Formats: sequence, structure tokens, C-alpha cells
Amino acid sequence: MRVAGLRTRVIAGFAAGALALSASMALVSYQVTRTNLLSGRERSTIRAATFDARVITAGLKTDHPDIVGMLQTLDTGGNRRALVHRDGGWYARGADPGAIAVPAELQRLVTAGEQAIQRVRIDGVPAVVVGLPLTPTTALYEIDYLRELDQTLRVLGWVLTLVAAAVAAAGAGLGWYATRYVLRPLRSVADAAQGITAGDLTARLDPATDPDLERLTTSFNEMVEQLARRIERDRRFAADVSHELRSPLQTLAASASVLHRRRDQLDERTATAAGLVVDEIGRFQSLVDDLLELSRGDQPVQLAPTDMAALAHRVVEARGLPPSIVQARAGLEWTVDRRRIEQVLVNLLDNAVTHGGGPVAVRLVEDRRCGIIEVDDEGPGVRPADRTVIFDRFVRGRSAGARGRDDGTGLGLSLVAQHVGVHGGKVRVLDRPGGGARFRVELPDVR
Repeated sequence: MRVAGLRTRVIAGFAAGALALSASMALVSYQVTRTNLLSGRERSTIRAATFDARVITAGLKTDHPDIVGMLQTLDTGGNRRALVHRDGGWYARGADPGAIAVPAELQRLVTAGEQAIQRVRIDGVPAVVVGLPLTPTTALYEIDYLRELDQTLRVLGWVLTLVAAAVAAAGAGLGWYATRYVLRPLRSVADAAQGITAGDLTARLDPATDPDLERLTTSFNEMVEQLARRIERDRRFAADVSHELRSPLQTLAASASVLHRRRDQLDERTATAAGLVVDEIGRFQSLVDDLLELSRGDQPVQLAPTDMAALAHRVVEARGLPPSIVQARAGLEWTVDRRRIEQVLVNLLDNAVTHGGGPVAVRLVEDRRCGIIEVDDEGPGVRPADRTVIFDRFVRGRSAGARGRDDGTGLGLSLVAQHVGVHGGKVRVLDRPGGGARFRVELPDVR
């Protein structure tokens, strides 16, 4: 399962925290407001019912009280309804007082001589029922419908919900801003590391950017300094060794060439030995040249517009290969380090000649802003187990033995990976349709 990124987690945390806080405050505010409004409405209903009870009580003192008439004189407005229960019968303004169900528990309390109040729902409408005992056989019940109050509470609930959602969105926005600010130094570290990967060992972080990250920037810069010094020592060592080997190699090569030219004058065994010496000296010279190239590999790339079709044709012709294997449109121009990409083509073609039975195609195409170089050969291909290690230095054993002769320096494909890597690209080996290997180089942002 894919783990969410740091920015996503921080934003989600801010949003969740803001939502929890705002939802809690909204719930408390709603409950406090609802309780206060309902309590105030109940008190108002009790006061109104008490006043109406005095009116009804005064009317009951006559010999023949007109209960319905007295109820009609009450100012109950549009929300309240008054009922009188006397001697087991119900009286109301309307014709059907029994349609209103007064809770039995409330009736029991009022019959016992207690004032009582209860919240109920009548036909889905919330209401408050107040019961007041008037005489041992008479009681007044008033029903106060809470339509407006219920609608007000609904509106309040929606408003508080929207406020909570807005606060959560604001929290997410604050989290986004905070992560953008907090992650800015990490982006600087990533940019510097990317520059170092591309060969720019002068990339450094500014310790004054953020005092809280001074230790990080100082440690990073010290690490880069040590890395640069070590790389420079290794580069100088390889360059010095290669340079020092060139002089004796040239002497050996000159001597070996004399033996090679006079091999007809030597006996068979000596001529064979001379031929082996010449071959190994040539291989040794190639190894020294590759080491020198590796020693220059950590230098920054020198990007410039390059006619790739012309470059490919020039490399192919220099290797004595047919120009027809190059497949590239005329005028194909990429912004690359010409020297490095030329070395990439040379090494891939040499690898195809040495281990792949010869190259059959060199394709240069574009995919959006990405430049793609493909070199196909007609050899036995590369086993899947070797495809990840074939670009390491001095890897020649299984792959070389499987694909052809066990010669070469073991540095050619390593140089290809290095030159492609400093361009920010990647190289891999695939199976060619119909048999053989396909080396594919992908170079980003060549336009």
C-alpha cells in the first residue's frame, strides 16, 4: 500500500485538527443555544398558561360555566392551543379536542395536583405541553407548538456545520502553507543533491537561510566537501595512473608492433606469443583510455544544441559500419553534451560489435521533450539476471561470456551509464523483437 507523502499527512492533520476543534465548538454552541431557547420558551409557555388558568378559574365560579366560551376568550395566538379536562371530559375551541393526545404521565401528575411540563412531538411537530390543576376535577392543558423554534435550530445547525467545514478548509490551507514553508529547505537540499548527482560538486546550501536548520546545512555542506575531495582524489589517482601508464605502454606498443611486423621471420610459437602480446597491449591501451574517460566523468555537463542525426552518422562511419543503420530525421537537434553523447554512441556500437554480432539499427527519436537513443544488435541478447549489473564497472564475466568473446575492458557500458546519468537520464537493456538486445537511452528535457 502506498504511503501518503509528508505534505499530504501534514495537511490532513491540520484539516482534521481544525475540523475536530470547530465541530466540538459547533456542537457545544448548538447544545447551549438549543437549551437556552427551549428553556426560555418553556418559561414563556408556563407564564402564559398561568395567566390563562386565572381566567378559566374565575369563569368556573359561576353556576353554569361556559368552558368553550372561556377558551375562546383566551389569547393563545397561532402557536398555542388550550384544553380543559373537567369531570372526565375534554373541552377545546375546536370540535375535536380528543384529537390532541396529552401524555398519560403528564395527566397523572396534574390529576395528583402538581404542575407539570413535557416536550412531545405531535404529528411530527415538536411542542411543549403544560398542565395546571385548577380544581380537584378540572385541569388546564396548553400545547405550545415549536415550529419556528425548530426551524431556527435547523438553520443554526446548518450554519454551524458550514462554519466547521470552512474552518477545516482553512486548516487545510494553513497546513498547505506551513508545509510549503517547512519543506522549502528540504527542496533546497533535494536541488543541491540533484546538482551533485549531475556532477556539479560546487552545489552548497546557504546556512543563513534558516537559523533553525543551520546544523543540517552545515552538515550537508561538510559532507559535500568531503565527497568532492574524495572524488577529486580518486579522479586524480585514476588520471595520474593512466597518464603514467601511457608512456611505458607506448614503448611496449612500439616494440610489439616491430615484433608483429617481423612475425614471418619468427618461429610459429614465438609468432603466436607476439600476437598475444600485441592484442593484450591494445586491450591495455583501451583500458587506460577508458580510465581517463572515467576520471573526467564527474565534471559538469557542457550542454549545447547538437545535430544528433549528423553525430550518429559520423560515429557510425568512423566505426566502419553502414550508414543505413542510422534511423533519424534530418536536422534532429538536441541540447546535450556532445562529447559525452558521442562516447555513448561509440561504446554502444562497440559493445554491439564485440558481444552482439554487430549493430543492426541506431534509432534517434523524440517522445515529448525526452530524447531516445536505441541501438539494436543481432546477438543472443542479455539474460534478465544480467540486465541490472551489466552497467557496473568491470562486469564482463557472465554477460560477456554469454554474448560473445570475452574481450573488452568491462568499462564501456559503465561509461554509458555515467554519461547518461549526468544528463539526468537512464539506460536499460531490452529484448529486440526478432532476437538480440536493444540498448535504450532516455534523455529528459533535450528540447
